[in-house]
Amino acid sequence: MTVESVRPEPPEVREPCEPPLAGGGVPGLGHGWRLVRDPLAFMAGLRDHGDVVRLKLGPKTVYAVTAPALTGALALDPDYIIAGPLWESLEGLLGKEGVATANGPQHRRQRRTIQPAFRLDAIPAYGPIMEEEAHALAERWQAGETIDCTSESFRVAVRVAARCLLRGDFMDERAERLCVALATVFRGMYRRMVVPLGPLYRLPLPANRTFNRALADLHLVVDEIVAERRASGQKPDDLLTELLAAKDDNGDPIGEQEIHDQVVAILTPGSETIASTIMWLLQMLAEHPEHGDKVCAEVEAVTGGRPVGFEDVRKLTHTNNVVVESMRLRPAVWILTRRAVADTELGGYRIPAGADIVYSPYAIQRDARSYAHHLEFDPDRWLPDRVKAVPKHAMSPFSVGNRKCPSDHFSMSMLTLITAALATRYRFEQVSGSDDGTRVGITLRPQKLLLRPVPRR
Repeated sequence: MTVESVRPEPPEVREPCEPPLAGGGVPGLGHGWRLVRDPLAFMAGLRDHGDVVRLKLGPKTVYAVTAPALTGALALDPDYIIAGPLWESLEGLLGKEGVATANGPQHRRQRRTIQPAFRLDAIPAYGPIMEEEAHALAERWQAGETIDCTSESFRVAVRVAARCLLRGDFMDERAERLCVALATVFRGMYRRMVVPLGPLYRLPLPANRTFNRALADLHLVVDEIVAERRASGQKPDDLLTELLAAKDDNGDPIGEQEIHDQVVAILTPGSETIASTIMWLLQMLAEHPEHGDKVCAEVEAVTGGRPVGFEDVRKLTHTNNVVVESMRLRPAVWILTRRAVADTELGGYRIPAGADIVYSPYAIQRDARSYAHHLEFDPDRWLPDRVKAVPKHAMSPFSVGNRKCPSDHFSMSMLTLITAALATRYRFEQVSGSDDGTRVGITLRPQKLLLRPVPRR
């Protein structure tokens, strides 16, 4: 027998193939009706049909990615940009010139402008404001009263963002306006994404008029904030000052629209996602009081009984894990889209140039193939000896790569501190009229979460 006779055959090279088409579409609407009727179950079920699946949203073909490794590749590959049904539906809110929707050199320049405000060494400067707002939230509640978690969560989310990044005061009224308007806007934008009926959304129908009024008020809030800063002549060391002084690639001041769009990105999607996460954290504390007790015990062990402070956050391991596990089961951002800029291949499947790609962090983070007891609320799964079992990219609440949310450390610090402050002071009970079912829009939040705080002492 010669050496040549036992030489292995070269591996077979397979050409990328067309992904399978999901079943259940209807003429005209495709799969859009299922995404309206029961979107979370629909997206979760796609994994059973493959790692990449074709969908029809109206006349458009959209590619759904269901495997964690492929969503990571999608986020890291420059052949896929921020675009697609989600971002098209959000353009009325976010505009085309903000960091959330920009691509290429414009996005890199905008990241450089805002990144200093979110550097890890910049976060401690916000600590006193986070502490003050977290404790003010807890102290404002009275034993036995009913708490509307939607308005309260928005209030603290907007106030922290405004006071830390925009140095804005007296934000309660604006927080309430944002809360009311965002509920309408994000649900309307979700419908426009999954059922792209174009001209019908411009007709003067009652639902369209309500949507347009809410969207206009969101932009008015932002215009008020920018105008007040300009009129004051003040230049505090904050993100808004950086934006007003920022230059474009030619060395000229950036335009008014870009300033507006950047502030929109700070106050609206940021407040919506943080507020939704606070709501889910409160729901989890009510549903799993044993973990609220563990948070309380951990805080007291770390602080010795004094009020929890920003400097304690890094030591609150279980509290942090409660936040992460809540974000796994109930992510505020449950659906994301990208667009292919060239003919490419993903997981062995052919993706044509111009194709839109959609994926669901909600579905990926609840997949039984990635998580043991995948539907259980188990903060201990994030302990060092267990977290190694979680596949890479199966939990990326702030995304990865150059699209990673710049405020990840800021947000986690705030959420951990608020959870610690509230759980140390109260246990929570749902009251009559509360509905913790999931309200689906561009983001997820409870339908109407009403809780009663019960003092621990």
